[in-house]
Amino acid sequence: MELWTCVLLLCAAAVCVTCEQQPPSDEDWLELDTPQGPVRGRRDPNADVYAFYGIPYATAPTGANRYKPPLPAPNWTEPIGAIDEHIICPQAAFGEVNLLLKAQEDCLIANIYVPNTQEKNLSVFVNVHGGAFIFGHGGTYVANNLLKNKDIILVNFNYRLGIHGFLCLGTEDVPGNAGMKDQVELLRWVQKNIASYGGNPNDVTLGGYSAGSASVDLLMLSKSAEGLFHRVIPESAGNLAAFSVQRDPIDIAKYQAKKLNFENVDDISALEQFYKTASWELLTSDPFMDRPDSTFLFAPCVERESEDEAFLTESPLSILQKGSYKKLPILYGFANMEGLFRIDYFNDWKEKMNEKFSDFLPADLTFESEAQKEEVANKIKEFFFEDKPISEQNVLSYVDYFSDVLFAYPMLWAVKHYVEAGNNEIYLYEYSFVDENTPLVPHANVRGANHCAQTLTVLDGVDEASETPEMQNMRKAIRELWRNFIKTGKPSDEWKPAGANRAPYMDLGVKVELKDEPLLGPRNELWDDIYGKYYRDSVPPKTTNNASLLTSSFILAHLIMIVHYFMSVQ
Repeated sequence: MELWTCVLLLCAAAVCVTCEQQPPSDEDWLELDTPQGPVRGRRDPNADVYAFYGIPYATAPTGANRYKPPLPAPNWTEPIGAIDEHIICPQAAFGEVNLLLKAQEDCLIANIYVPNTQEKNLSVFVNVHGGAFIFGHGGTYVANNLLKNKDIILVNFNYRLGIHGFLCLGTEDVPGNAGMKDQVELLRWVQKNIASYGGNPNDVTLGGYSAGSASVDLLMLSKSAEGLFHRVIPESAGNLAAFSVQRDPIDIAKYQAKKLNFENVDDISALEQFYKTASWELLTSDPFMDRPDSTFLFAPCVERESEDEAFLTESPLSILQKGSYKKLPILYGFANMEGLFRIDYFNDWKEKMNEKFSDFLPADLTFESEAQKEEVANKIKEFFFEDKPISEQNVLSYVDYFSDVLFAYPMLWAVKHYVEAGNNEIYLYEYSFVDENTPLVPHANVRGANHCAQTLTVLDGVDEASETPEMQNMRKAIRELWRNFIKTGKPSDEWKPAGANRAPYMDLGVKVELKDEPLLGPRNELWDDIYGKYYRDSVPPKTTNNASLLTSSFILAHLIMIVHYFMSVQ
């Protein structure tokens, strides 16, 4: 089951809950006065929670302005029924579930889940959805069980995706990081509005899964988001992953434009005009899911320093190494077989990896020559597969490889930098729980925890009463750990923070226990060596629009003429 399937399951769970709801009676509504205007939320028939769906936290610019930062949210005077839970941002279709959803460019809405209580100043948990930065929506996350103690409010939301959210040209109209600026704006909305829903703006935990996990890890480093949250829970992706930040956004913009049959890519003004005028149906026609370099093309970027509203103007690695960010408690980890994310490609990719393994190196490695690249690729292949061809006999090594390059090692590399910069509140874990209902790994008689498996355990299951007793106990245990962290910044008294050596860490398995050895062991040592020598850092757009270039050339030419004039006079 790959990420696509993972998100489909999350969406299906959310839709199933929605489909079972009956029309509410008058007593099932809760009306609140908010800074935007009065809102009416509906009580969930399956939980003691009021849901406020589709609250606009900002306005997405549309048409030719679609890549600019978000605009202010609307206000109103008459009560609105906050019940529209199907708005999503433009994205590639990903299954029949999409038929129930409404894609539109002005898609920046939040959903707020408020427990039925008279208490105020409740802890706030803001969750960022995953989907490789190219698909998904806030409503995929259903977590009523996390709110059972009636002391937490949950907020989830949409943000712009794919090209809409992450085209980065470094121009005035396409500066980059629109999707991340949406996330910052949501956090600002929480600060201004959440008290009216009963939440405490000074007690906000930010969490996310997959690309949402990479997002919250990047938000940790952004000056634009500083002070807007107080604890962080990244689940199964980090700010140093190859897919988390574009290495060269101009090259990526040119590459995709050519795929969409636009050829004049070296003229930046023309390239910008193409992206500004193309239909969003065209811009979302490519799902980007089958790339072998561990990226999905469009993702956050490092912006030009001249941008007034920039999200990042320095690479994540540079910020981590300098320690120039606010240190916060972090609950940080991944599942033990994250690489099952790529298992659906195994039959095709195993032959291609045998032919040229270097094609499957992540995009955040760079080399002086093809010979050096092949040498490093052979070293990595030898480590994981020894001298054997990649086949059904070593499918678990295939899983380990993609676990490492996509999710596990980038997070552990960040742990090292976090701790070395002085953050002594990193609670590290590996989720390894499986039961008899966990599918066997294809071609292997073992089970493993898939990408985002811990997220699926924290979330509401479709029919938890029919699950195995082991799974029910795991849900109870992990929800308590997450809830403790949201409330206090510490998951449990026994759980000790990790050091720079990635130990100790909590093994969240059939038995929950703290382990003292470094997580991943020798695999960490291999990647430390590789990334220490060959890391390719992210760079901002290296060009600007042609008008600016012409203006600069015009000024320079006149300066030369003036100098020549005075020299001739003398």
